[in-house]
Amino acid sequence: MALRRLQTLRALYWTAGIRESSYLLGSSRSYSNAISHVPEINQRSISSCLNNAHKAFPFIRGSMMTLRSTMAAELLLFSNDTRLVTTQAKAPPQARQMGALKVSMLSPGFIYEPYAPREPISFWKRWFTGSGWKRTKEDIILELKSAYAINKLRKSGYSKQTFYNEAVNRNFFFFFQINTLMATGDKTSLRKAVTERMYSALKTEIKQRESMWSKVHWEMVEPVVKIRTLRARLIGVDRNDLSKVFIQLTLEFLTKQKFEAYDSKGSVVAGDKAKEVLVRDVWVFEKSLFHPGAYWRLCGRISLKSP
Repeated sequence: MALRRLQTLRALYWTAGIRESSYLLGSSRSYSNAISHVPEINQRSISSCLNNAHKAFPFIRGSMMTLRSTMAAELLLFSNDTRLVTTQAKAPPQARQMGALKVSMLSPGFIYEPYAPREPISFWKRWFTGSGWKRTKEDIILELKSAYAINKLRKSGYSKQTFYNEAVNRNFFFFFQINTLMATGDKTSLRKAVTERMYSALKTEIKQRESMWSKVHWEMVEPVVKIRTLRARLIGVDRNDLSKVFIQLTLEFLTKQKFEAYDSKGSVVAGDKAKEVLVRDVWVFEKSLFHPGAYWRLCGRISLKSP
């Protein structure tokens, strides 16, 4: 029975259009390795402690998750007349009244399918139980959604290495710059680097921090230990025009940081800038793929708790 199930899954997988003439997206480890994350004080931006990593796809290696064609992704994921790998996001009522042209200027205002580590299951449970087969199907769908979104992003000129370099570069509004703006309380510059909803949350966070501490010192020790893409998703905003989509990339940053907080008299009340702390942060960046001049903005941060 188990052998028959394996043969059936294999047949379905290959008949879905996954053939030799496709492009290689890369190892599934780039998109499926899970991490554990315990939040500390958000105001420090050193918001998490390091925990053990878990693999969301323990049974599949990179070669098995090679994505042979975007047509295969569409066929596997969206059979019943569902169009593309996008969510038809509903814009706020006031935005819908402004018309489609101005809606393109807005962020969807939410994180679509927020990343969370998948609980690991044993090989035998995965392949020899009904619940294991259901879980396997869900895992494959999650992987293919990310693959489809990354493929569409690449067609717009995206380069993972360039994006990663910019993410920690001092001259770009990514990880380094946003953390610096939060530490200095520069809300004017911060507004350009994040979405509207994220700005509201960060403004509240800065206000709370300033009520406790007069000043803070934040520093990132270079080079960055690791950056990794955990998830990619497309969000459609116009049911009649499937080219109007936003993309969200969930990135994991593993960095060494220094932090110190001071009271109104300049005395140290928290942290120690002489010590380096290894920190994991999971941030979600967003960009419109249909608006000229669109750029990446921070739209959310995810706190991953250990199971």
